[in-house]
Amino acid sequence: MILRIDHIGLATEDPAGVAAFMTTLGMRKYDEGHADDYGVACAFWQFGGGLGNPAVEIVSPTTEHSAISGRLQRQGPGLYHLAFEVDDLDNETARLRGQGFTAVDAEPCKGARDGMTVAFLYASAPANLLIELVHYAPDHGRGV
Repeated sequence: MILRIDHIGLATEDPAGVAAFMTTLGMRKYDEGHADDYGVACAFWQFGGGLGNPAVEIVSPTTEHSAISGRLQRQGPGLYHLAFEVDDLDNETARLRGQGFTAVDAEPCKGARDGMTVAFLYASAPANLLIELVHYAPDHGRGV
């Protein structure tokens, strides 16, 4: 089951520039990490409160062939994905695939945060949107 919006991902090759924008908006960086399977660095920005509040994730490439390199070349920086926290990654991936979403990942991958596992799916028409399903290990203090 989908529990909540976890974060909104923004793709950029200029994470410092987007960080300045986030600071101007009154947000603060609460977490950061690397998703090595995707070749990206991620910084999670939120308004006060941290855990449990939706974040804006700044996603930037760390390798020439990162998962977002092609997207940045074709479309430039901007909205990349919408991420939902789920209670069961496998079941929710299967449910959405049954509803016409296309799985991007063959298997779930380690996310950028400790205890985070993710799976990406594509929602074509009419949304034309990349969706990330996020599951946190129970011992990492995240939750609704």
